[in-house]
Amino acid sequence: MERISRVNQLIKKELSQILLKEVDFPRDVLVTVTRVESSANLYQAKVYISVMPEEKSADVLGLLRELIYSLQQELNKRLKMRPIPRIQFVREKKTAEAGKIEELLEKIHQKNG
Repeated sequence: MERISRVNQLIKKELSQILLKEVDFPRDVLVTVTRVESSANLYQAKVYISVMPEEKSADVLGLLRELIYSLQQELNKRLKMRPIPRIQFVREKKTAEAGKIEELLEKIHQKNG
C-alpha cells in the first residue's frame, strides 16, 4: 500500500511537469492533476484532471487522449521503475462539486447578508 501511494505521488508530480512544459493548452485554460490512483498491480493509473473553466473539460480531455501515447512515452523515460502504469485521464468531479457548493454558499451569504 505504501509503494502504491509513493508511485501515485511520483506519477502526479512528473505528469504535472510534463503537462506544464509539453502540452499546448488554450491560453484561457488552467489544467491541474489533482490525484492519481494506481491499480494494486501497478499496471494502470487513473490520472484525475481538473479544468478551469469547467466548460473546457471535454476539449482538454479530448486533447489529452490524443496525446496519451507521447505523454506515456515521456513518463516512461522519467520514471525509474517497472512496471510503469498505463495512464488514463479522468475528469475530476470532486473539484466541480466543490465549486458548485462554494457558489451556493456565496448565494446564501449574499441573501442573508
